[in-house]
Amino acid sequence: MSQITENVKAYLNAYDEIEQEIKGLTEEQLKWKAAPESWSVTEVLTHLVDHNIVVSFRIRELLSGSEAKLPAFNQDAWVSSQLANEEDVQHIVAAAHAFVYYNSLLFKRIPASDWDRTAVNFKGESVSLSTIVKAFVTHVNGHLGQIRRIKAAESAARNII
Repeated sequence: MSQITENVKAYLNAYDEIEQEIKGLTEEQLKWKAAPESWSVTEVLTHLVDHNIVVSFRIRELLSGSEAKLPAFNQDAWVSSQLANEEDVQHIVAAAHAFVYYNSLLFKRIPASDWDRTAVNFKGESVSLSTIVKAFVTHVNGHLGQIRRIKAAESAARNII
């Protein structure tokens, strides 16, 4: 299996483990925060959809041949300004799947040579389409660990009370 195929497969399945991790959590557990400035599981999930929006834009900007730097975004401001913790997790998960599906259609259409195309990211580094997709999967996996830490902290707090 080629690296491109592996990256696409990992992208398509990026949320699978997260969905298993949140399965069975109550609304209270999904929205629990260790501190006001900390993220809840719901806010982490919202951030991942936000990140997929930005990644989707970066992919299209790269493919278009644009010379503009690929954008960064202020993740904390995005999460807090949209009152993310008030959203239903089912809606967030549906949005995540919609972006993955929509991008998968694009991935099927583009020629293999486009995976090596590059653009300049907000740090001034040259990145390829393949790198962007792989980095997204790594990012999701990092937040899987965050979700596990939130769950453990919530459980510990519940047992103390």
